[in-house]
Amino acid sequence: MNPTINIGLFGFGVVGQSVYKVIAGAKNAHARIRRICVRDASKPRAIATPDGVLTDNPDRIFNDPDINLIVEVVDDARASYRIVTTALKRGIPVVSGSKAMIAAHLPELIELQQEYGAALLYDASSCGSIPVIRNLEEYYDNDLLLEVKGILNGSSNYILSRVFDHDEEYGHALRKAQEAGFAESDPTFDISGMDSLYKLIIITVHALGVYVAPERIFTCGIADIHDFDIRYAREKGVKIKLVAQVVKVGDAQFTMFVMPEFVAPSKYIYSVDNEYNGVVIRGECYDRQFMFGKGAGGLPTASSILSDIMARRHGYRYEYKKMGYIDRPEYTTDVLLRVYVHYKETDVPSLLPFERVREMFVSECGNYVIGDISLGRLIENRALLDAPDVFAVNIPQFFLDKDD
Repeated sequence: MNPTINIGLFGFGVVGQSVYKVIAGAKNAHARIRRICVRDASKPRAIATPDGVLTDNPDRIFNDPDINLIVEVVDDARASYRIVTTALKRGIPVVSGSKAMIAAHLPELIELQQEYGAALLYDASSCGSIPVIRNLEEYYDNDLLLEVKGILNGSSNYILSRVFDHDEEYGHALRKAQEAGFAESDPTFDISGMDSLYKLIIITVHALGVYVAPERIFTCGIADIHDFDIRYAREKGVKIKLVAQVVKVGDAQFTMFVMPEFVAPSKYIYSVDNEYNGVVIRGECYDRQFMFGKGAGGLPTASSILSDIMARRHGYRYEYKKMGYIDRPEYTTDVLLRVYVHYKETDVPSLLPFERVREMFVSECGNYVIGDISLGRLIENRALLDAPDVFAVNIPQFFLDKDD
C-alpha cells in the first residue's frame, strides 16, 4: 500500500472540481491531487488551485514519477481513450468516469490491463453514486443472476418525474433539468437513451461476463414523447420511465435493450424520481434486490470516484472472472416483446412487422397500436421508430409469473 496516492487529474469541469473538493475533505483517503490537466490553464475557475497545479500539457502528468494514479473525467470520449490507454501502457492505474469510451472499447481496455498490469476502475461510469459495478463483480460472482434492470440516467428520469409527479409539460421539464444542471444544453445523449445504453453495456460485462457492442443493442429514448402518451399512461395508472435491462431468457441466452417502459406502482422503480437512479437485481434464490441513489450531479459522481481511489489504495482491481466462465450465455434478439407504439402520420400498423396485434386505437388526436414483436424486428426497423411522430413504449412481460 502506497503511503500517499498522488493523483494526476484530467478534466476540471463540474465533476473534476467536485472530485477536487471531495478529495480535499477525505481525511482517510491519504490522497492528494498533484497536478490537473485542462484545455486552457488560464481560464478563470470557481475553485482556486495552488500555483503550478494546473497545466495544459498532458506530459506533465504522464512523465511525473511521483504520480501513481490518474483520474480522468473529461467530456470528450476520444480524449478519454487517449488518456486511459496511454496511462495503462505506462503501467499507471486509472480511475475513469467515461461511460461512452469504456462501453466502446472495453475488450481492448481489458487486454491492456492484462498486458501491462495496470488497473482501470470505473464505478463512476454507471449510476453515479450507486456502487453497482463492484457489487456485480464481487457479490454476484455466480450464475444465479437472472436480470439487472433499472433507471440508469438521472437526467431523463428528472424530466419524466416533473411530467408525471408535477404535471409539467415535457418541454418545460426539459428546460428545468437544464437549468438545474442535470441535462446539458444539448440533451440528446441523455434523452436518446445512449447514456443508459453505455452504462448497460458495462453492467452486462460485470453481470454476465459478456460484451455486446453498442450498435447491436436496441435503444429507444424519450425525445418524441407526446402529451397523448402521457395521458394514456395516466389513464392506466402507470408512469413512463426510461428503463435499461439485461435479462436471461434461458440457461444459454440473454437479451438486453433500452426503452421507455410503462411502470406500475407495485414496481420498485416506480418511486425512483428526480435525478435518482434505481437498479433491480434479480436472482434465482433471492428474488429481487434493489439499489437506489443519486445518478446525476458532480458530487454523487465524485463520491464514486473517491471510492475507486480508496479501492486502489488497497490494491483492488476488477478480475473479470465471469468472462472466464465456460458456459457464458449468448446474446440474442430472438425474444418477443409487447410494445405500445403511438403514431400520427406514419403507418405503423402496416410497416412494423408485428407477430400479433392486440389492440388498436385511431383518433384525431393520435393513434396507437399494441402488439407483440421480436426484438430483432425492432432493431431492423429503427429508422421507422425514429420518425418524429412515433413513440414506442415497452410493456413488461419478463418474470410476470414471479411478481406480485
